[in-house]
Amino acid sequence: MPCPHFSISITSRGHGGSAMAGASYYLGQRLYSEYDREWKYPHSDPKRVRYTEVMLPANAPPEYADRQVLWNAVDAAEKSSSAQTARRMVITLPKELSFEQNLSLIRDYCQKQFVDKGMVCDLYYHDSHDDNPHVHLMLTMRAM
Repeated sequence: MPCPHFSISITSRGHGGSAMAGASYYLGQRLYSEYDREWKYPHSDPKRVRYTEVMLPANAPPEYADRQVLWNAVDAAEKSSSAQTARRMVITLPKELSFEQNLSLIRDYCQKQFVDKGMVCDLYYHDSHDDNPHVHLMLTMRAM
């Protein structure tokens, strides 16, 4: 079961990046950025989004389960115009596994590697039924 793609990047304001724009794109829905004072539009097909979840560590405020609240809070906490606001990952999942098996696999991975260590993990499972199931993860850079 090869897993040929795993990439990591950082969203930073200094390069025109926006955590809210990333969340909007992955979700396939528009979200409002209080930092930019504008709606972020997904420019992508929402039908590919099979599952989403904001995974919170035990000490996180429960309102962060709403990704719009979460990413606006992240933006508000960062003062620098070149701030790094999120880690982003893309992970290809084995097409030989079922949706339920892949979801269990990635949720367990996120819980152990990120959430248990205090990060908020915003998970987006995409599957356009083209033999390319994958997840996009957005992680907070620091404790909030």
